[in-house]
Amino acid sequence: MIKKSKPSPTKSPSAKKSPAKVSAKEKPVILITNDDGVTAPGIMNLVEAVKDLGKIVVVAPDKPQSGMGHAITIGQPLRLHKINSIDNIETWSCTGTPVDCVKLAVDKVLHRKPDICLSGINHGANHSINVIYSGTMSAAVEAAIESIPSVGFSLLDYRIDADFTGARKYVRLIVEKMLKTKLDKHTVLNVNIPAVAPELLKGFKICKQAYAKYEEDFIERNDPHGRHYYWLTGEFVNFDKGKDTDVWALANNYVSVVPVQFDLTNYVLKAKLEKLWK
Repeated sequence: MIKKSKPSPTKSPSAKKSPAKVSAKEKPVILITNDDGVTAPGIMNLVEAVKDLGKIVVVAPDKPQSGMGHAITIGQPLRLHKINSIDNIETWSCTGTPVDCVKLAVDKVLHRKPDICLSGINHGANHSINVIYSGTMSAAVEAAIESIPSVGFSLLDYRIDADFTGARKYVRLIVEKMLKTKLDKHTVLNVNIPAVAPELLKGFKICKQAYAKYEEDFIERNDPHGRHYYWLTGEFVNFDKGKDTDVWALANNYVSVVPVQFDLTNYVLKAKLEKLWK
């Protein structure tokens, strides 16, 4: 007896693509933070530059945290408040440091690691030795420690009404390149942008960090009650005259891009000491 074969079931239009395949094409999750505070013009301009490149989530300090470096909060509670300061963007205000913001964003807001972390746009320079003290860059470094490729952006203009037009252009360009490049998960870039008219910017240069620092002085004064206090001041001095540094690039109207790392090991000295100190 010949068995009749069953007709093949017809596929419905909805069965053409599985949800799993569709999710592979979802936009990347982009975490944005800073150290100037969640309402600073710099972070507003950063969001504006990249808002269509992915799902944007902002977690930033509730007040300025410049110069905090890699500080974390351990002696008092941290608080998160959802706010509506940026149109149509999920935004959280945090009572902690920039590094606290990254930690809380990953653990309590996103409940996952974002695809990329952007910090800034800082009001003021973070080139050369400034990277050590910068809350902007420490947030980016913390993300890289958490295996999230990251970048910190700074505009060399401290004014609250600084013109971010050129900065937005190069922020977008660099973020697009990062999203299109298969980067190491610990990648962290320090990007500084000259405070000049957009048409004067010559492009960007991949640079090394210059050996430059502040020759500091503490001015001694008296408050109205006659008590002494000190005010830090100083002059920025560049000891590195090379044309491959961030300081040179910025002085010549290039956007400087310096790859940095959280591994502070001096491998040259390590190898030397392994031979000498046997």
